[in-house]
Amino acid sequence: MTAATPVSPDTRRLWRAARGPLAVLLLIIAVAIVVTLMRGHSEGGALDPRSAAPNGSRALAQVLGDYGVDVRPMHTLDTTSRAAGDATVLVTHPNTLDPADLRRLSMIAESLVLVAPNQAQARAVDPDIDVTGRTGEATHAPECALADAAGDATMGGVGYRTPNGELCYPTGAGASLVRFDDDGTPVTLLGTAAPLTNDALDEAGNAALTMRLLGERERLVWYVPSPNDPALRDGTASLLSLLPRGWQYGIAMLGIAAVLLAMWRARRLGPVVTEPLPVVVHAAETTEGRARLYRRVGAADHAAEALRDATRHRIAASAGLTADAGRDALVTVASRGGRSADEVHWLLYGPAPSDDAALVRLAAELDRLENEVRQA
Repeated sequence: MTAATPVSPDTRRLWRAARGPLAVLLLIIAVAIVVTLMRGHSEGGALDPRSAAPNGSRALAQVLGDYGVDVRPMHTLDTTSRAAGDATVLVTHPNTLDPADLRRLSMIAESLVLVAPNQAQARAVDPDIDVTGRTGEATHAPECALADAAGDATMGGVGYRTPNGELCYPTGAGASLVRFDDDGTPVTLLGTAAPLTNDALDEAGNAALTMRLLGERERLVWYVPSPNDPALRDGTASLLSLLPRGWQYGIAMLGIAAVLLAMWRARRLGPVVTEPLPVVVHAAETTEGRARLYRRVGAADHAAEALRDATRHRIAASAGLTADAGRDALVTVASRGGRSADEVHWLLYGPAPSDDAALVRLAAELDRLENEVRQA
């Protein structure tokens, strides 16, 4: 004998299975965030002048220092603003700042360099500029006096177009380097950070180009925002963007692992299926067990309806009636045993019994009715 056994876990079972892996994942993410916040402006971030990682900029900072440029790493907008006078200011992550803050920097700094700003940030310093697209990083030739001495360089990324100033290193998505004056302050937009990184500094004319852009003055304020910089938009909007790339990949991999683990633990999700019972349960035992449940909860009405439904089904089958036969047809067939139609209707469709004694009497009468119909 087989029975339909639900095997799809409910919400409680799913939660019990998944809470362990989720707790581990949340703990790892919390540790990563805490470590990043505790590190503050420690070495290792992208474009950090003290980082020896491939995406760091220690090599460029050392070269600039060798040529007499005073490189000052800054990690908050407040300290950057205080040090910006008579200096070139490099903003490595301008998209994490409010456009109004970039506008104020351009008014304070002697020269301003922004790395891959989006259109809203770029228009804070040049209202006429447009972001025309993005392209992959590759070696491009210069087409402006600013970069002629540097020659070819690794450019690409964000492309810009503006009627103001010089457009250098044209790509299929626009100019990858733009230089213009903002009320007397030279402002440079770099579409990509590649020329500044340790990994690409020695390629083509990247070193010469970056020395030309960042070494024009004796002091260079190198602004790499830290996650706890109060000037970051919305306070926390840039935390993920400021995490080292390895941390970002690690968190992504942990998320994927957690999803796969949850799918493995919940692998039996699906429609209800039938499985062989581990033991054979006789029909009489099942009926008796259900009757005990009805009696325990005082469900005489449910028990009576179950008895009437079974009787109606058997009478209809013995008379050759279909399952959708109407009530009147069934009463007519059951009346052939000699009972009146009203009595048959009361037995098959009447009100629920008021107590157990009435239920017993109804069961006996239904049995007699069925025997009368069978013998008719």
